[in-house]
Amino acid sequence: MPSMYDKAWSPYVAGVLIGLLQIPAFLMIETALGASSSYVTVGDAIASWLDPSLLKIDYVAKHLAVTAKNLWQVALVTGIAAGAFLSMKISGARRQPISPIWTRALGSSSSSLRYMIAFVAGFLMLFGARIADGCTSGHGLSGMAQLSVGSTVAVAAMFAGGIVAASLLLRRI
Repeated sequence: MPSMYDKAWSPYVAGVLIGLLQIPAFLMIETALGASSSYVTVGDAIASWLDPSLLKIDYVAKHLAVTAKNLWQVALVTGIAAGAFLSMKISGARRQPISPIWTRALGSSSSSLRYMIAFVAGFLMLFGARIADGCTSGHGLSGMAQLSVGSTVAVAAMFAGGIVAASLLLRRI
């Protein structure tokens, strides 16, 4: 069994533990693991403070409702970030801010350029997930765990799109 002091866990052990997390999610709150809804919930909350008239929009109201699903998604994403941080502190794992792969791909060792590209790419992925009313992690973790054909096709398409995009951006095609 992995220790809290290990610098990295086996992806197989971590995968099994994440898979087992599906069980209480379905039994207790009747929802699957996913992350993109949490960003919508938090974003809607911030936006509604700035413009309360947004609460009249059904989509916003649905994500701001105090439901187990909305709270679970936000808690899940918060827990992932906090857990990753604590794991790094407890295990003493340290990594370079910019890996040599990114330095080579970008032609620059600028951390601000790397963070900007990561933010824009993450935003585009989240935006696409919300337009499709789905979630990339939800398809990968929950949909495939339920043997959903649609989720399997979606995950295959995401990987194919990522490979093509990376190849084009890195000029390897």
